[in-house]
Amino acid sequence: MSADPRPSPDFTDTHVRLAHGAGGPAMRGLIDAVFLASTRDPAALARGDAACIPWGDGFLVITTDAHVVSPPEFPGGDIGRLSICGVVNDLAMAGACQVTALTSCVVLEEGFPMPTLRRLHASVEAACAEAGAVVVAGDTKVMRQGELDGVIFSTTGVAFAPRVVRDNGLRPGDQILVTGTIGDHGLTVLSARHGLGLHGELRSDVAPLNGLVRAALQAGGADIHAMKDPTRGGVTGALTEMAEKARVSIRLVEADLPMSPAARAAAELLGVDPLVVANEGKALLGVAPAAVPAVLAALRAHPLGRQAAVIGQVYADPDAGLTLDTGFGTRRLHARDADPLPRIC
Repeated sequence: MSADPRPSPDFTDTHVRLAHGAGGPAMRGLIDAVFLASTRDPAALARGDAACIPWGDGFLVITTDAHVVSPPEFPGGDIGRLSICGVVNDLAMAGACQVTALTSCVVLEEGFPMPTLRRLHASVEAACAEAGAVVVAGDTKVMRQGELDGVIFSTTGVAFAPRVVRDNGLRPGDQILVTGTIGDHGLTVLSARHGLGLHGELRSDVAPLNGLVRAALQAGGADIHAMKDPTRGGVTGALTEMAEKARVSIRLVEADLPMSPAARAAAELLGVDPLVVANEGKALLGVAPAAVPAVLAALRAHPLGRQAAVIGQVYADPDAGLTLDTGFGTRRLHARDADPLPRIC
């Protein structure tokens, strides 16, 4: 007999809110209370970004993602590039760096400009070339004008991994590495959406990370205990979830957080915490101390990891949660339900 699919008593929302897609506690509550309410599959209940199925001597890794960015084009990228990179990166975070195949579904609104669509498709092809991936199947749907905001991309990816790296594997003593500057994507999309005129070097970081992650795994091997890309919810959301799953705490050092001058200036001007802003070309790694120098060197030798840095450490006390050492004291960081920048990925 299947489990009773009634919502958890802790989930009392009667209607969907924007917070349910923000990557924080509200979204996890929605997933648990609705989409996982009747499952007893341990892999599904782990709520990872990819399914890892034992297959021969390794694992078949599958993931799917939808993208609803507004505007669809922004400095440094567009929704087409994002749709490929997002899926490639979710596969890479599980240790699957050689993409076998992708599928792509594009839903268009009647009246969507054909020149824009051609540019988006060119970005899809360019991102596939960078990632060493190929779209092998797809689907196209068109909605009447007013039924959709422009365009939606939905992409599925399949890859193989010799070893699975999960986001719940952090261990006390691990150091937290980030592969580059934070906040670039979300702040760029916010500026483009509202015409804020924050031009110059402020650009999205959207990029396929499978080559970078492959280099890190070759250098660190089994000493890389956990990985996650800080997309929705940013660094705070990703590390909060990783700490909760592993029942550990994490302390970050504010002075060690890498940020581009343009992103730092934009965050200060807009009053936005860069730690909660989505990134689309960065990864967080939990690494055993002995392997950190080799992993850091491998990351910095790659074009996408030149500004990789150690930003924190893992501790055994799960009640301490995620904290930030500001240099003047320590404050607790919490994953947010109220998304400051909706529809950016």
